Amino acid sequence: MAGETVITIIGNLTADPEIRTTGSGTSVASFTIASTPRSWNRSTNQFEDGQALFMRCSAWRDLAEHCVRSLAKGMRVIAQGRLQQRSYQAQDGSNRTVIELQVDEIGPSLRYATAQVQKMQSGGYQGGNANGGGYQQPQQARQQSQAPADDPWGAPAGEPDF
Repeated sequence: MAGETVITIIGNLTADPEIRTTGSGTSVASFTIASTPRSWNRSTNQFEDGQALFMRCSAWRDLAEHCVRSLAKGMRVIAQGRLQQRSYQAQDGSNRTVIELQVDEIGPSLRYATAQVQKMQSGGYQGGNANGGGYQQPQQARQQSQAPADDPWGAPAGEPDF
């Protein structure tokens, strides 16, 4: 949408994504991505970490379900979405404002790991672990990551094949 701030963040999950259902029955997953800049210091000849950014994120509907099934604490992820600001009144009566990332796309980073992708019947994709690439996949996702006999990139019945 016009006027929205779209960003991409690369970092590690600080905890497993948590899912809840709204009063209207919509699924939403919440999680935090920690992103720490790293730069080379020429005088000391070593890398130095900068101040970490902890970005609170939310993913909705099918994406929420896929996040919970595929992502776990410590995983390095790449997420893209829209920054959203909201204000609320805390229990102590003070007014607070938070900035969150409403995730549109997310997946594991393949810089230090490998992943297998399995197309879900709902049209989404689910990441998985291949050859122990550094990630420990959640038990539920491991049980569902059996490779299908047919082409996982093929369009499910009833969807157009582009």
